[in-house]
Amino acid sequence: MNERTQRVDRGSTLVELLAAIALVGVVIVPIMSASWSLVHNSGFSRNLSKVDTVVNNAADRVNRAPTSCDYTIYVEAAALSQGWAASEISATYRYYVPGASATAAGTWQSGACPDGVRPSGLVQLVDITATSPDQSVTRHLQVVKSDV
Repeated sequence: MNERTQRVDRGSTLVELLAAIALVGVVIVPIMSASWSLVHNSGFSRNLSKVDTVVNNAADRVNRAPTSCDYTIYVEAAALSQGWAASEISATYRYYVPGASATAAGTWQSGACPDGVRPSGLVQLVDITATSPDQSVTRHLQVVKSDV
């Protein structure tokens, strides 16, 4: 037998093992980072979708509600229908006061109705705000409610 065929495989050296571990680490770290980002973004997208559903449901309920000064019960019902607390959604109100003449600009006043009474022809702006239970996502939607 010649010297070439007599050589016995002695296994890997420490340097070869360390190089292999380093190469595996270079490949695994980006894959793990990408996986974590996917999981995080998936949870955020789920929260965003739920908040959008709640705020759009609330807007639909306000649009379908009979005209009144306060639509809080309809807005809170949208949150409760998703199993959320009523405190995770709110509505604020403004109403439009026309200008003194046809050419004068009107203004938006804070409150649901002037002096708590809904006059005929009132135009209201209902600002609906919903926040996810974990406080990570907040959405606002405005609805114009009028009997004009």
